[in-house]
Amino acid sequence: MCTMVRMHRHRILPAAIAAALVSCTTGLARSQSVDLARVEMVDLTHAFNTSTIYWPTAPSGFTFMHLSHGHTPGGYFYSAGAFNAPEHGGTHLDAPIHFFENGQAVEQIPLERLMGPAVVVDVRASAAGNPDYEVGVVDITSHSAVNGPIAKGTIVLIRTGWASRWGDRRAYLGDDTPGDASSLHFPGLSAEAARYLADKGVAAVGIDTASLDPGRSTDFQAHRVLARAGVPGFENLNIPETLPAKGITVLALPMKIEGGSGAPLRAVALVPRR
Repeated sequence: MCTMVRMHRHRILPAAIAAALVSCTTGLARSQSVDLARVEMVDLTHAFNTSTIYWPTAPSGFTFMHLSHGHTPGGYFYSAGAFNAPEHGGTHLDAPIHFFENGQAVEQIPLERLMGPAVVVDVRASAAGNPDYEVGVVDITSHSAVNGPIAKGTIVLIRTGWASRWGDRRAYLGDDTPGDASSLHFPGLSAEAARYLADKGVAAVGIDTASLDPGRSTDFQAHRVLARAGVPGFENLNIPETLPAKGITVLALPMKIEGGSGAPLRAVALVPRR
């Protein structure tokens, strides 16, 4: 059972958030304190706007409309808007139900899978010359050989370098034909790597491309393997090259859409200051 976050006059105390986070994500029975002044917060999220990239077959993209934006007759400024978007686009979460009929929907995913210790498996060198690169078990074991084994409950982030292409639909997806997902080219996880991570008991898997599976996949094995294991996915992350391979904590909190197969995601990494 996770430590309860202490409240004070409806304000969550930062130290309590950190302590509860550590307790929840490491499985410790007692709370530990974390000094938030000693960590840098790194945003792993692309902003949502009219240029946000969605899966080619999505019926629409992200739209935003101002309902009010200006000074009122009462003399004060007031702004409010409305947005519309498919579940799967931009930086977002894939719930297990996305590819597993009996899987959890967005609101059913335990918070322990959405925040915790994380590692970054860097495959930029391999993917740079191969847009169809499939992240293999050897990529993960090579990371572990240098940085230590991946523990149960870890959030695994895959850095392919594709985040640098964000904003250019053709460069990012490999094809920009409207409504057609048959000619996509970008890196993703192999089925073997997905199974390896699921067997490791990882909390979640994130990637800086449009899909956990490679763009040319037609059977989405990585999605299916992870979904069946109850492992949520984070897609279209913005993973900077400076994010270290280990020693970080990730918080990836989606919009809590009841029954949703996915949701917009705000993902942040906490990196210890040197």
